[in-house]
Amino acid sequence: MNKEISVPEARRRPFLRGCAIVAVVFAAFFVLIGLISRVDDFSLKTGDKVAVLPVTGLITDSEATIEQLKKFAKDKSIKAIILRINSPGGGVGPSQEIYEEVRKLKGKKIVVTSMGALAASGGYYIACGSQKIFANPGTITGSIGVIMQFVNARELIEKIGLKGMVVKSGAFKDIGSPVRDMKPEERELLQGVIDNVHSQFIAAVAEGRRMDRGKVAGIADGRIFSGEQAKALGLVDALGNLEDAVAEAGKMAGIEGDPRVVTPPKKKISILDLLKEEAKSIISDKLTESRFRLDYLAQ
Repeated sequence: MNKEISVPEARRRPFLRGCAIVAVVFAAFFVLIGLISRVDDFSLKTGDKVAVLPVTGLITDSEATIEQLKKFAKDKSIKAIILRINSPGGGVGPSQEIYEEVRKLKGKKIVVTSMGALAASGGYYIACGSQKIFANPGTITGSIGVIMQFVNARELIEKIGLKGMVVKSGAFKDIGSPVRDMKPEERELLQGVIDNVHSQFIAAVAEGRRMDRGKVAGIADGRIFSGEQAKALGLVDALGNLEDAVAEAGKMAGIEGDPRVVTPPKKKISILDLLKEEAKSIISDKLTESRFRLDYLAQ
């Protein structure tokens, strides 16, 4: 005897079939997307590439930029690297470290700089390590110079009835103290340090741009230039945007047709990472408030 099917059960079966069909369609769709992405990844890995490495904001650390430069250098499919600089400069040490790493790539990779709105002081220092520099006509660049800044709060401290006292091991140990005026011999010492670091900047520009050192020294007084002015002076090679720089880098590297452009992967940052970075930044700022810091920085 055939068992009769209840009305609710009979209605449920078409619904279940529909759900099963939808599930199969979705599964097939995701499998197809996965296959396509694998094909794309494979094609990107096998084609000749031009990598674009952004150098943006205040240059306070060189570690991340140098690490990415090394990764690009090891990738045989990357034939050229574009430094996309949009920076007012920053610390002398980090700027010099990135510059030296860029110089090491000569003979291994084509390195071209593309300047954005601003590529001054330490930003320009880094650019000088590359083989060719592009700037927009209105890019702000130059500012070849060194600066060390101090705050003197002596009068304010005296007004509120406080007095600073220091115990030191040598005459210059508290140089730049905010609680007293700077002595002539202290200013002379600091000027000597700044002049020496400034000379290093001039030498880097003269070497990187193949310019006469005397000519560089004549314009290395901290003044800024537009991209158009910089080109006339020989501080940049050509006027053009990022696309122009990519095209030129591809030609210099011998890439036929349009090069494949790649950028560093975006790092996934957790809330904990953000909190750690913020704490690190605050501690670093507090530790350096009363210390000496030389900057290649546009003011």
